[in-house]
Amino acid sequence: METTVQETTVIVVGAGPSGLAVSACLFAKQIPHIVIEREDCCAPLWKRRTYNRLHLHLAKEYCHLPFRPHPPAAATYIPRDEFIKYLDEYASEFKIEPHYSHNVEAALYDEAEQGWVVMARNTKEDQIKHYKSKFLVVATGENSRRKLPNDIPGLQDFKGRSLHSSEYRRGLEFEGKNVLVVGCGNSGMEISLDLSNYGATTWIVIRNPVHVFPREFIHVGMYLLKYLQVSTVDSLLNSAAKLYYGDLSRHGIERPSEGPFALKLKTGRSPVIDVGAISKIKAGEIKVLPAISTIKEHSVLFANGVENSFDAIIFATGYESTACQWLRDYGGILKDNGMPENPTPTHWKGKNGAYCAGLSRMGIAGICRDAQAIAQDIADKVNAFASKQILI
Repeated sequence: METTVQETTVIVVGAGPSGLAVSACLFAKQIPHIVIEREDCCAPLWKRRTYNRLHLHLAKEYCHLPFRPHPPAAATYIPRDEFIKYLDEYASEFKIEPHYSHNVEAALYDEAEQGWVVMARNTKEDQIKHYKSKFLVVATGENSRRKLPNDIPGLQDFKGRSLHSSEYRRGLEFEGKNVLVVGCGNSGMEISLDLSNYGATTWIVIRNPVHVFPREFIHVGMYLLKYLQVSTVDSLLNSAAKLYYGDLSRHGIERPSEGPFALKLKTGRSPVIDVGAISKIKAGEIKVLPAISTIKEHSVLFANGVENSFDAIIFATGYESTACQWLRDYGGILKDNGMPENPTPTHWKGKNGAYCAGLSRMGIAGICRDAQAIAQDIADKVNAFASKQILI
């Protein structure tokens, strides 16, 4: 049987916030495109792999997609359910209708055709569908697959419950349990707080120095960055945090030598937005532990020689990109780890009509900038080609 091929100008892989933003920008410029999504809904990470109490960590003015700012009446820090509603309404407003339940298995550049060939499996019908396009946008983000540590001795021997933060919803099910949270980023800190609020005896592993600020401090800091140098804003934030928190090293939390925004620009690592965990750590209600040495059947031995028993271990150890597993010709756009090969601010643009959105590690504001830049670049190329055809 002859294979049918669906052709379009642009293929966008991924229907999370990045894919939705790119699609809306292409729609605004009347550029034909198809969005392909492996799951059966848009924004599946937000809908299925986030905890209930989650709010956007940055203020709403930094957390909207192109053409649709949050209304003045919206909360400054948007709750999870409200943001999901926002994304659904966004998809509807810009008539975004992804090809759901289509898992991209391969995308390669055809030199002869000067375009992209994409093969996606329809997981409901277990059939391969072929697509062709002039341009390809990788919009699967940096959170495609959960990342679990594979270098902790004894992890497979643990008899209690072990889960990734993407499986965590709320602390009620852990009430009265001894729970260890591994990872001190925003998810780890907030899950620790949630567990403690629900009556779990909570520990958190903090191995490395980390910046911690009340979210209002970060809000002010981002405003100041419009007018002051990064080093100046970092100095102001660090001084304010020392006055606000005191010496956190007494509680097992060291600050990095580089400032929070400088570190963000250099490594992509965000400061922790404190919504209550630090006060519980200072009160001894959440206990800080160093790196894990060994995991046993019912207990964990730590680098400082302490050994505690636990009913559950929650790994808030982040996610990773999987784009390089299906993007066969990723040279010139992505590195082997699935992150952009090119430095900011041209990280979003590769060769042969390939682009990536949502990999700048600059949050939703970065997604917005990527989507607008990508759509404009594609529009310029399409218009230039059309002008040549008219001249011919």
